[in-house]
Amino acid sequence: MRKLSLKELNRLDVATFQEKKKHPVILVLDNIRSALNVGSAFRTADAFALEEIILIGICAKPPHREITKTAIGATESVKWQYFDTVEASIAYLEQKGYDIIPVEQAAESTSLEDFDVNLGAKTALVFGNEVKGVSQEFMDLAEKCIEIPQFGTKHSLNISVSVGILSWYFIEKMMKV
Repeated sequence: MRKLSLKELNRLDVATFQEKKKHPVILVLDNIRSALNVGSAFRTADAFALEEIILIGICAKPPHREITKTAIGATESVKWQYFDTVEASIAYLEQKGYDIIPVEQAAESTSLEDFDVNLGAKTALVFGNEVKGVSQEFMDLAEKCIEIPQFGTKHSLNISVSVGILSWYFIEKMMKV
């Protein structure tokens, strides 16, 4: 089997990507402490042509050495915004008409394989702090919550893995329409 060359991949340049219609999904990074995880989310958002990334609180912001290391240029292609507080980000998302869906282990969460993607909705997927999880302010307003099923001894996945799983799940459903 022959690997494809970079030229054969026919990747878009940054300007063309920025003009491209995006999938109506925003990644919300709620006080993520690892800049490497933030960079990985940028790279995933670029790969799946997601609309935007929201950074909140203690999240590192571009330009940052560790974000650049994992994003490999995606901070230039993906639209992003920073908010000091969870409340400010919620106000923005509500004003723009996004369904806000935390990805969290909660009493009323829906396991990912049972979650029905609302194909007509704009969705903001909220990923929480590596230790504390999604902020209670997001949980208090959540009408839906998604949990990724797990079967081992650990109680969580790295945020970069969770972002990849959820992004693929949503885009795969949207592309079938």
